[in-house]
Amino acid sequence: MQTSARLLRLLTLLQLHREWAGAELAARLEVDVRTVRRDVDRLRELGYPVHSTPGVAGGYRLGAGAALPPLLLDDDEAVAVAVSLSTAAGGTVTGIEETSVRALMKLDQVLPSRLRHRVNALQSVTLPLGGGVSAVAPAQLTAIAAACRDRERLRFAYAASDGTATERRVEPLKLACTGRRWYLLAFDVDKEAWRTFRVDRITDEPRIAGRFTPREPPAENLGAYLTRQISSAPYRYRCRVKLHAPAARIAELVGASIGEVEPIDEHSCLLHAGGARIEEIPFYLARFGCDFEVEEPPELAEHVRELAARFGRAG
Repeated sequence: MQTSARLLRLLTLLQLHREWAGAELAARLEVDVRTVRRDVDRLRELGYPVHSTPGVAGGYRLGAGAALPPLLLDDDEAVAVAVSLSTAAGGTVTGIEETSVRALMKLDQVLPSRLRHRVNALQSVTLPLGGGVSAVAPAQLTAIAAACRDRERLRFAYAASDGTATERRVEPLKLACTGRRWYLLAFDVDKEAWRTFRVDRITDEPRIAGRFTPREPPAENLGAYLTRQISSAPYRYRCRVKLHAPAARIAELVGASIGEVEPIDEHSCLLHAGGARIEEIPFYLARFGCDFEVEEPPELAEHVRELAARFGRAG
């Protein structure tokens, strides 16, 4: 194994395991212990804080560095980072676009030609569609994320969908991104209920308001819970429709901000979604190209019957 490839492998091992004995690393890398010591010294020269403990029970572990050291990436990782930076230049986080471009330029200068061609090929046939994206500030996201991690209450001003301004006190649990918007799942202290907030509607810098003891989450599967909240809670009408089509096929057409797909069997599924106007929902359902049955609300079932009769008369 070449030295550069072995260094990358050594670094990967150190990141996966809290502490390694020198003999364990040597066996994994198929080298002797002396070579491991030399490679560790090389990583330290590159800026990686590798700590060592002497003695029979000693070993090596990767510490937290004060500054970002040089990165060692394999081919797939380098391509993934380059494409991610390119995408972030037009992403949902404001102020990161210019930073992403600068980082991408630096990475492009050190990419081997074979990788540069792969990145350029992917970018040349990718069309970014930025319409409808609501951007948020990085500082706002990091402040909320830190509060989730450290179990700290937050206070912030929040604008409802109708523009009404309110002051909220919450116990934050999770952040989620649908690709178009960022959402915060938190317990609203004043309303004594779990709520999902659009981060772009938080109109000031969130402030810390003390620590809290974590509550029981609102659901075991938070991903499914958030999907349902994001896709239906903001709307006047919440609907449940049985679709006579495989869940996998319907899921390809339904984003997290639109609805949640729940399999029934291999030939059918349930769609949980919402809409501001009952008249819009049947046309959305028609795009799936399959038979369906409205389970709720009754207003939607009645409207579908009226439409069916009207189209029948037109034919």
